[in-house]
Amino acid sequence: MMSARAVGLGPALRRAAFSQNLARNQVALRTVLFKRAVQTQSLPPAASEEILNQQRLKRPSSPHFTIYQPQITWLGSIVNRVTGGALSALLYGFSIAYLVAPGTFDSAHIVEFVAGLPEYLKYSGKAILALPFAFHSWNGLRHLSWDMGKFLSVKGAYGTAYAVLGATAVSTVALVLM
Repeated sequence: MMSARAVGLGPALRRAAFSQNLARNQVALRTVLFKRAVQTQSLPPAASEEILNQQRLKRPSSPHFTIYQPQITWLGSIVNRVTGGALSALLYGFSIAYLVAPGTFDSAHIVEFVAGLPEYLKYSGKAILALPFAFHSWNGLRHLSWDMGKFLSVKGAYGTAYAVLGATAVSTVALVLM
């Protein structure tokens, strides 16, 4: 409870505001003056749970995409999570495949398989791997700068978002052409 001294009340006002009699009188007045205009009834737990579930179905999810204008900040956050999940799934999938069949998924077999692919497929595969890797890396550095307290203004957040997109484009092209 907040101290009366912190609120700045004088001693007489403090006694009146925090007296037990006043609180008891307020409860009595509230019960006499305000009567419920709606009749209530007791429900079994299953019925009340059904009512609650029906109310939950009518609530919007958060954030509700139909009322918010898309912004680069939350689009970048979503793409960062997706690229992180995709890169993790790829790494874990390859690691498990290597553990299950080490003779099939060793470096010599993979290099031999990739060498036999057509050029357009090699470049497409490199782009598919390089784009999420580059975006996730640059956006990770952006988040580290936020953790250090830099670029936390709206202008800074938008500037770094566009910088991440530019750096992603340049580094994706560089990685594909390597």
